[in-house]
Amino acid sequence: MSWIDELGYDEHGLVPVVAQDAATGEVLMLAWASADALRETQRTGRAVYFSRSRQALWAKGDTSGHVQQVREIRVDCDRDALVYRVDPQGPACHTGERSCFYRAADGGELAAAADPRPVAGRVDEIVGQRFRERPEGSYTTYLFAQGLDKILKKVGEEATETVIAAKNDGTDELRSEAADLLFHLLVLFRQKGLPLADVWSELDRRFGAAPREGSAAPPPSRSSDGT
Repeated sequence: MSWIDELGYDEHGLVPVVAQDAATGEVLMLAWASADALRETQRTGRAVYFSRSRQALWAKGDTSGHVQQVREIRVDCDRDALVYRVDPQGPACHTGERSCFYRAADGGELAAAADPRPVAGRVDEIVGQRFRERPEGSYTTYLFAQGLDKILKKVGEEATETVIAAKNDGTDELRSEAADLLFHLLVLFRQKGLPLADVWSELDRRFGAAPREGSAAPPPSRSSDGT
């Protein structure tokens, strides 16, 4: 018997499934899955759900092209709800919004919700847009137009200014210079074709997953690069 057979399905043979962006942690949508949908998800690696209105399986992206590649399935403590950690290929919502949860309750009204993604990912997305579209008057466009040597020069300058700021009292200057350095690194990554996700993956490879609460942390070790 597999874990799929041991889930706590409701009277219709379904469990709720939350789709979450595996890279950013953003909640994308809520849907339902049957045992057959879960088996199909495991077989294909794509998010498959059960449509209660059509009474049929549906693979996300079959009509819209916005496929969700499932990186991991997580089961809650009572085994009656799931999380699909996915790599989304386009927006999750039928409205075209990235997430179905794009509105926030503001008192008695609904208002546009703030972008919940980590700021590095949001800035990287903007840098990517500048790289592709090259809007006039943009500083980022200017850097890409000048090429790699100019970008490297700016990274070097900002790194030096960060070091100098760290030698001074207080942290305001350091905060500002560090932000400048990180921004220019994102520009450099884009110029070189290095996805930001690959940098995060490298850090994850070096340091591994954090231990769960209540579990013993692994003994410290020194890696080959000295971290």
